[in-house]
Amino acid sequence: MAAIAFAILVILFAVPLLKLGRVLEEVRLAVRDIGHESVPILTEMQGTVRATNDELGKLSVVTDDLSKVSQHATVVSENAANMATLFSATVGGPLVKTAAFTYGIRQAIRGDSKSSKTSKTVGRRKK
Repeated sequence: MAAIAFAILVILFAVPLLKLGRVLEEVRLAVRDIGHESVPILTEMQGTVRATNDELGKLSVVTDDLSKVSQHATVVSENAANMATLFSATVGGPLVKTAAFTYGIRQAIRGDSKSSKTSKTVGRRKK
């Protein structure tokens, strides 16, 4: 009787062990497939990373060039400001004096005719 009970117990444990064996075989096959499929993916990813690094290197060159251009633009704008200051200092003073002188001459020439018109108008108002 004990032998029959033991045989039934072995059969009851054999079924789950066989199912567990099939599951482990499927897991083994899945891991093998993942290993075979991951190699091309990793190779492609390696190429992508290399291409990205190359593009980042080119971007670094462009940003360095942009920095140099910005520095040169700053120098040019400073030079232009200095030239404007120099121009206004050397030409501005005499130009203002010349303009004032010509304005004074024009007023002196027009002044005679204006003062006579003004005196006539003022004279009429008094009447």
